[in-house]
Amino acid sequence: MELAGKRALIIGCGKSGIGAAAFLLQEGARPVLFDENEKLTEETVRKNLSEKRKALGVAVKEQAVEVILKKLPEQEKERTELLVVSPGVPVDAPLVKEFREKGIPVWGEIELAYQKEKGQVIAITGTNGKTTTTTLLGEIMKKHFETSFVMGNIGYPYADIAEKTTEQSVTVGEISSFQLETIESFHPKVSAILNITPDHLNRHHTMENYIAAKNNITKNQKKGDTCVLNYDNVLTRKLGECCPAKVLYFSTKEELAEGAFLRGEEICLAKEGKTKRLMQIREMRLAGLCNVENVMAAILVSEAMGVPEKEYLEVIKAFRAVEHRIEFVEEVGGVAYYNDSKGTNPDAAIQAVYAMDRPTVLIGGGYDKGSDYDAWVESFAGKVKLLVLIGQTREKIADCAEKHGFEDILFAETFEEAFRSCVEHAAPGDAVLLSPACASWGMFSDYEERGRLFKELVYKESQKANSPERERMKKERA
Repeated sequence: MELAGKRALIIGCGKSGIGAAAFLLQEGARPVLFDENEKLTEETVRKNLSEKRKALGVAVKEQAVEVILKKLPEQEKERTELLVVSPGVPVDAPLVKEFREKGIPVWGEIELAYQKEKGQVIAITGTNGKTTTTTLLGEIMKKHFETSFVMGNIGYPYADIAEKTTEQSVTVGEISSFQLETIESFHPKVSAILNITPDHLNRHHTMENYIAAKNNITKNQKKGDTCVLNYDNVLTRKLGECCPAKVLYFSTKEELAEGAFLRGEEICLAKEGKTKRLMQIREMRLAGLCNVENVMAAILVSEAMGVPEKEYLEVIKAFRAVEHRIEFVEEVGGVAYYNDSKGTNPDAAIQAVYAMDRPTVLIGGGYDKGSDYDAWVESFAGKVKLLVLIGQTREKIADCAEKHGFEDILFAETFEEAFRSCVEHAAPGDAVLLSPACASWGMFSDYEERGRLFKELVYKESQKANSPERERMKKERA
């Protein structure tokens, strides 16, 4: 679509919406920002737009963008030629459906920015592991290719970098199910669906809808492209049967004739009828079997992109955990603290529990996305000694835990109170793990804010533990 001169309505004035508006300005379109948020002011929107415009070097003034808040006038609906929705806006929202019924194109930021993509694209999706795998691949591509970019749900708007791409560049994107609902022409050379387990059912309503959204990542792929899938996940394995691209599987349970797999403690690669041992998992600086899967996915994507084995293994062996994903924070008084704030659904939180190698005090709970917690609670056996619950889901999780015979539960009104309970109940040799199995909304703006607060509290506890007064008290007790 030719964007110049088009009147584009953008629903949502957050980071994605502001990025889309700045992008459309560059393309000569006429963007209109709209948000129903009663607390939002035009002054705030224009300030954010001005900062984004200056950061990107957009010559057109932000006054060229119209801002409409609270209610959308009927005449604006008639003038709109393109609707751009932020990821947080459901595609079945009445306003979005109204535009679709009129035949107005409905795009998300990924589809919008892709119009200016000139290089090769790697796209990563899945219920869990996206951020770690995308970040790792970003480092691998940076080492091998002269120009590379990382974008998407990882926190870097695609609209910010699409114009900078070249025919020689590689763009690595973390793409969420929300973003995949609104793609039309987005075409990755290599895609990966790391896993699919129940998540965001409050948004997608059914598992079938959620699976379809994830599978959209392969929608425009051809035979010459590659899709990397998890063989151990029944849903992703099944998607491989109808995938239009060449499929490469990875597995921690089965030895594969083609793909990456785990043999004992070694990651192996089966390729062109030959199997090669690549590395020992102890050479990784990442914890947990979930990260072995992420590494194997990164290996297969790297192979598909023509990256030499020596190069990708060097990066993998040096790579450390992504912030907020089973991130070791510090050991205080013999207690190890781990930040897994990105464990926003039960399956992700299960992987964090499995990664613990000592008795664990676990912080759980938060916003209710419609998940059930049975499998998560079942993973506690032999691992979790105490569950400290916060947020909207605490009663729901407590009921589930008690149903499974787990009764070592405490409630906390605030996050700080939950952390203090963990400090009081954790003994030397234990771990304290923040892996809530729930979204952060309601108490925090996002999982990052929640994780940062956890780390801040750990660091404060460390300072107290090492204070002169604390040392004096230790000596007196000795």
